[in-house]
Amino acid sequence: MKKHTLSVILITKNEADRVEGCLRSVVGIADEIIVLDSGSTDETVSICKKYTDNVEITDWPGFGKQKQRALDKATCDWVLSIDADEALDKKMQAQLLSLLSQDKIKKDAYKLPWGVTLYGKTLKYGRSARSVLRLFKREGARYTLDEVHETVIPCGKNIDTLKGLLLHYTHRDYKHGLDKAAQYAWLGSQKYHRKGKKSGGLLLALLRASWTFFLIYILRRGFLDGSVGFIMAMTYAQVNFNKYVGLWLLENERS
Repeated sequence: MKKHTLSVILITKNEADRVEGCLRSVVGIADEIIVLDSGSTDETVSICKKYTDNVEITDWPGFGKQKQRALDKATCDWVLSIDADEALDKKMQAQLLSLLSQDKIKKDAYKLPWGVTLYGKTLKYGRSARSVLRLFKREGARYTLDEVHETVIPCGKNIDTLKGLLLHYTHRDYKHGLDKAAQYAWLGSQKYHRKGKKSGGLLLALLRASWTFFLIYILRRGFLDGSVGFIMAMTYAQVNFNKYVGLWLLENERS
């Protein structure tokens, strides 16, 4: 029997093909599900309303601000932040139920191992060899207000990692992957420029991209994921290159 309550927060836009799998994976665990939708033109909102009455249509202020808005609406002891292209696997669902059934939870937050799933394969290495902080005590937690790659700052530093996978269906197809990579690279350029970060020039952009490929494909053993592991390493290297090229161009607009 659960002894701690759980709010699930979710931001959406045009995710009708993926959001139901996400919601289905959390509906049996959540005490409340909060959805902020920034103007979907497909069936996303109607699908979400099958699982929760707490669906609000909003503008789009950026990832960090939108997630903070969702967090501000949460009322439970704990918060699980999940994206529409993600879903908890069975093992992770069981882990969450077990955790919320404990008399006292000693940790302040938990990381969930990512299981990047694309082109018919769930990756075990490379970019997937990471855990992301998504479960945290509501009281005192807040989000950074970044345009992209926002992070949650929990109320304390006592953090652990759960077992199981947070499945991440990151790309619908290769075109979607290219479009998403371009969007994130440009948002990253703008974020760094706003924060006053310097690009270091085009040669450094190339070196950063090369390091990203080496990190994902070699150090994190992305090569063990086969051809999809290679595609992912190249994709993230390209994103990093484009991000710093964009930053360099923004710097030179005013020079």
